[in-house]
Amino acid sequence: EQLLELDAPGYAIGGLSVGEPRALSLEMVEAAAPLLPERRPRYVMGVGMPEELAEYVARGIDMMDCVLPSRNARNGCLFTRRGRVIIKQAIYKEDPAPVDESCPCYTCRNFSRAYLRHLFQAGEMLFSTLATLHNLQHYLDIMRDLRQSILFGTFPDRLREWRAVRSGEG
Repeated sequence: EQLLELDAPGYAIGGLSVGEPRALSLEMVEAAAPLLPERRPRYVMGVGMPEELAEYVARGIDMMDCVLPSRNARNGCLFTRRGRVIIKQAIYKEDPAPVDESCPCYTCRNFSRAYLRHLFQAGEMLFSTLATLHNLQHYLDIMRDLRQSILFGTFPDRLREWRAVRSGEG
């Protein structure tokens, strides 16, 4: 209540994503978010897995950040609509396809999985840059999709679809 008296331009819900179970983090957001002004941005630090984004948006969170897109990229994990690509796996050694055929990023438009695997195996710094570009595009696409569903009034349906895919039912 004292923070609300400050009339800040936005609010952060802190103390989350520091090792507690995800269900507890979501429960804490459910308790705190309704107390904050609806017309001000709400931020949570450390929310990073792609499958978590919609759950936090559904609870009134506008912004999140995390090191996962870049950290996972550096370690050879690329996020796609169909799951993760672990580029060091031998199945990508001669794979001419992009990381994600539906992704518009620079990496997917210009480089194959085989070339990216080569860069990763060789320890080339270029791999981290290209993989990070791709992962960030993936996150942007998720948030753009969620934002559009809110604007079009279809967010509840989109959230049900999101949860069905995540649970393996969709």
